[in-house]
Amino acid sequence: MKKIVSYIALGLMVTSCAFSSKTSFGGEGGEVTGVRGTAMNEPTPYGMVLVSRGSMKVGPNQDDSLWNIKANPNGMSVESFWMDETEITNSKYKQFVFWVRDSIIRERLADPAYGGDEDFKIEEDKEGNPIKPYLNWKKPIPWRNPTEDEQRAIASLYRQNMITGVWELDPTQLNYRYEIYNLTEAAKRKNRFDATRRIYNTDIPVSDENPTISKDTAYVNDNGDIVRETITRQLSSDFDFLNTYIVNVYPDTTAWINDFENAYNEPYTRMYFNHPGYNDYPVVGVSWEQANAFSHWRTDYLRRSLGRQGVYIEPYRLPTEAEWEYAARTGVNENKYPWAGDLPISDSGCFYANLKPGEGNYIKDGNLITSRVGTYEPNDFGVYDMAGNVSEWTSTAYTESIDKLTSDINPEYRYNSAKEDPYRMKRKIVRGGSWKDIAHNVRSDLRQWEYQNEQRSYIGFRCVRTQIGFAKGRK
Repeated sequence: MKKIVSYIALGLMVTSCAFSSKTSFGGEGGEVTGVRGTAMNEPTPYGMVLVSRGSMKVGPNQDDSLWNIKANPNGMSVESFWMDETEITNSKYKQFVFWVRDSIIRERLADPAYGGDEDFKIEEDKEGNPIKPYLNWKKPIPWRNPTEDEQRAIASLYRQNMITGVWELDPTQLNYRYEIYNLTEAAKRKNRFDATRRIYNTDIPVSDENPTISKDTAYVNDNGDIVRETITRQLSSDFDFLNTYIVNVYPDTTAWINDFENAYNEPYTRMYFNHPGYNDYPVVGVSWEQANAFSHWRTDYLRRSLGRQGVYIEPYRLPTEAEWEYAARTGVNENKYPWAGDLPISDSGCFYANLKPGEGNYIKDGNLITSRVGTYEPNDFGVYDMAGNVSEWTSTAYTESIDKLTSDINPEYRYNSAKEDPYRMKRKIVRGGSWKDIAHNVRSDLRQWEYQNEQRSYIGFRCVRTQIGFAKGRK
C-alpha cells in the first residue's frame, strides 16, 4: 500500500452524493405538496463505470451438445451500479495491506508497552472530555531516526528471515477487524421485537418470546490466533444483527506453487505481489473472505475522507452473480462472452481475452500468466477483462438449486456459513474464467464455484457500488 499521502489523494478523487440540510416540508396553502430535499447527481467513483439498470436472461441461452449444456435461461432485472473498470490490482490491494500495517504500528506507538506516545491516538476532544479513541493518521510514523521505544514498536511487526537474515513484514499479524450490520435479517418480520408485528393474521397465536438468531463474532486469543464463532441466542437488541469479522489480509503468495504441481513457479511466489513490475496486474491468492474485508475497508476509507457526507455513500461490495453476468454480457441475451460471437479471437487474429489458447500453449495470446489489467479491449459497458485474466469472486453463495431460490429482481442468494457447517456449505460463485482456462471456461454465461477460504493464483475480484438514483434504464 502507499503512504498516507496516497490514501488522502485517493479519498479526495472519489466523491459522493451530497444532500442539502435545507428541507422544504411543503404544506403551502394547506395542500400536501411533499417533503422536498435537494441532492446532487452522484459523480463517477474513481476507476469505475456505470452499468445502467436493465433486464436479460442469465444462464446459457442455447444447447451445447459438445459440452452437454442444456439451455436454461432465467429472466431477471438488476438495479444500476458502479463497477470497477478493471480487476483490483496488486497496487490497490497493497494499499489495503499497508494501511493495516500502519494502523497496527500506530496502535503500538501509542501503547505504553511500546512507544507510549499519546499523540498517535486521540482519546479526548478539544475540551479534554473523553471520547471513543481513534488513531491519529496526521502524525507520521517515524520510519527514519526513531527513538529506541519507537523502533521497538515498529520492529514488532517485522520478523527476520531465518534463511536470508533479512527483516521482513510479518504477514501473520496483519489482521483486519470489521463489523457488518445485517440489515436483511434485521428487516425480516420474524425478527421484530414487537411480537404483534411479526404476524399480521390475528387468528395465528404469536409468542411473546423474542425469536432466536445467529450472529458471527471473532476475537484473537492469547496465542494470537483468530477465533471465529457463530453464536445462536435469543434476540435481545439490534446489536445481535451486528456481525464481527477478523481477517488476515495478506494474500497467499504460495498459491503459485500449490496450484501447479511439478512446475517452477518460485519467481511468482517471491515477486508477483512484491515487485513493482507487477503493480498493475490483478491481485491473486485472495480469498472470498479477504475480498469482502477489502470492500469494507474501501468503504470506510472513503467515508472517513468525506466526513458527514460519507453517511450517504452506498458500500463497496462484491458484485452479485446476476450483476456480474449482466455486466459481462452487456445485457445481451445472445452473448456467451463479453463480445459477440463464439470465438475468443478476431478475424485479424487478435485475442479478445487472456486465456489458454491451446494445449500447453499459454503464450499464443501474448501472455504466460496474468496480464496487466486493461490490456484487452473493454466490452460495450466499458469494463475490462470480464473473460479470462483472473476468475472473479461474487458475493453469491453456491448451491445446486440456486436458480430455484432467487428472486427475479436483483437476484441474490447469501449464506453465511457457520464454523461448524459442512465444508460444502462454504462454496461461493466465481465467474469469468482465467488465464489458465480454455475458451469454453471463460464464457460469461457459465458459473463456477470455489470455497470461500481458498486462495488461488487464478482468482481475483473487483468491486461494485449501487448507484443512488438518477439512472436511466436499458430497454
